[in-house]
Amino acid sequence: MAKQPQSNQSDTQNIIHIKAPGRLHLGFIDMHGGLGRSFGSLGLCLEEIYTHISAKTSGDVIIHGPSSHRASVYAGRILQHLNISKGAEINIHEAIPEHAGLGSGTQLSLAVGSAISRLYGKTISLQEIAKLMGRGARSGIGIGAFLSGGFLVDGGRGSDTDVPPVICRLHFPDSWRILLIFDSGRQGMHGSSETRAFRELPPMSEDRSAQMCRLTLMQLLPALAEGNCKLFGSAISEIQCHVGDHFAAAQGGRYYSPRVAEVLPWLSEQGATGIGQSSWGPTGFALFPNETKAYQALKKAREEWQYESSLSFKVCRARNQKAEISAEDVAGSRQFLIHK
Repeated sequence: MAKQPQSNQSDTQNIIHIKAPGRLHLGFIDMHGGLGRSFGSLGLCLEEIYTHISAKTSGDVIIHGPSSHRASVYAGRILQHLNISKGAEINIHEAIPEHAGLGSGTQLSLAVGSAISRLYGKTISLQEIAKLMGRGARSGIGIGAFLSGGFLVDGGRGSDTDVPPVICRLHFPDSWRILLIFDSGRQGMHGSSETRAFRELPPMSEDRSAQMCRLTLMQLLPALAEGNCKLFGSAISEIQCHVGDHFAAAQGGRYYSPRVAEVLPWLSEQGATGIGQSSWGPTGFALFPNETKAYQALKKAREEWQYESSLSFKVCRARNQKAEISAEDVAGSRQFLIHK
């Protein structure tokens, strides 16, 4: 009898679990680019919005669950890049809603790339995975959410930038809450439409870009560091107005969803300190200083818009930790954290 090749214990007996958090993209702060860098993003990692996958080695690429087509594309890229002849069986237990402005593509691609590289004992940085998957073209917030969580600022894209670097990370107050507004009747701009929109948009004026950078450095970040929800929210709202008005020609107004556009100012009247839209939307957000006020607003919003079937609402906490990565030892059903 021919001797069977010995299996590699590291790539046959482990199941990798990854829980990658969603994020809010709160706006670009420099669409002028006169200093040699463009964009510069503000972002916040979320606790209750996430993508959760588990992966094990397989002879082929097998994907179960939502967003399976995208996951199969990402799996093929990482396997080819790492010169792995085998495949992976991936279960997507939970997926961030696609094209809702919550970072679904970035988090899924990073989760798939990280899981497969760990299954086969390959060393590759998260930035390399992001570049391979075509993520981080304009913003490094999604990569930062995976790596550290919290409130993030990236430094935008320069001429030699692969992935915009995170230049500031602050702990988001545990007591603050974010009320999300979803519109299932619309999808945020993506793909070729998004690329075309960025290509056709004129540069933001230097004065407006300067004002947004000043708001970020001298109001938003100090207010966050000192736990001042009112001043932080005011800065976010003002930045969102500038960003929304700049993109209005591409998205049909300050906000992409007309329904969300109706809800946001109403939430300000209910005590929200800051309002806006995440990325291209359609998801909107409202900031509250504590859980009680957030849930009071949630209850009123559900009553006020109970006949708008496409609208839904959810209260979230910020997440101040990185993505969760663990390995299950199949033989002993043992979980252990991977901290690399």
